[in-house]
Amino acid sequence: MQLALIAGASVAAINVIAWAAFRIDKARARRGARRIRERTLLILAALGGGPGALVAMYAHHQRHKVAKRGFAAIVWLAFTAQVALAGWLIAR
Repeated sequence: MQLALIAGASVAAINVIAWAAFRIDKARARRGARRIRERTLLILAALGGGPGALVAMYAHHQRHKVAKRGFAAIVWLAFTAQVALAGWLIAR
């Protein structure tokens, strides 16, 4: 039970961090400031922040990231893998 709590808190934290990184990147883009590297955003999504990244991309209208099909596909792939892993862990 304690391990599940730690895992859940970790997943929640990485999702908040991913969401915040995407939002900060968008704010920097609007100001013309230096952006967060796409590689960094993708790593955050792959490390468990897929849902947070998708919320930031679609709910907050980051059209530039959504329009980049390769970028969006990698985020969706990360999200799908995370859902599959969670389902597998719950089922076992």
